[in-house]
Amino acid sequence: MTNDYQFTLDFKVRDYECDLQGIVNNAVYQNYLEHARHEFLLAKGVDFADLTRQQINLVVVRAEIDYKKPLTSGDHFYVGLNFSMVDRVRFAFDQRIHRLEGDVLCVQGRIIGTAMNARGRPEIPKGLVEQLSQ
Repeated sequence: MTNDYQFTLDFKVRDYECDLQGIVNNAVYQNYLEHARHEFLLAKGVDFADLTRQQINLVVVRAEIDYKKPLTSGDHFYVGLNFSMVDRVRFAFDQRIHRLEGDVLCVQGRIIGTAMNARGRPEIPKGLVEQLSQ
């Protein structure tokens, strides 16, 4: 199933990411999704620190997450990601977390973001969409 994504990143659940029930805490999934987005950006040649120096800030404006099946300590999994534009100033990262064993869908998320310019207004930098869509 990893061929259905523009980008994938492999992970392994660490013990401290689990709660008393022995499953990954719901908030930790957002860390997994965010890390995959950052790695996707880096793979596309987009550097957060460089954008910040240019007074361009990529920000999340909405997060929708559906929890399907839990991950537990030691599980190997991957995050799949697809990028698309929502409108002129908003973009989406459609992301899914799959347990490797059996390719089980565990989490499905849609993260909506934008870029803020130096004046604090939404503005997508010229060429960014093309860079991320390749």
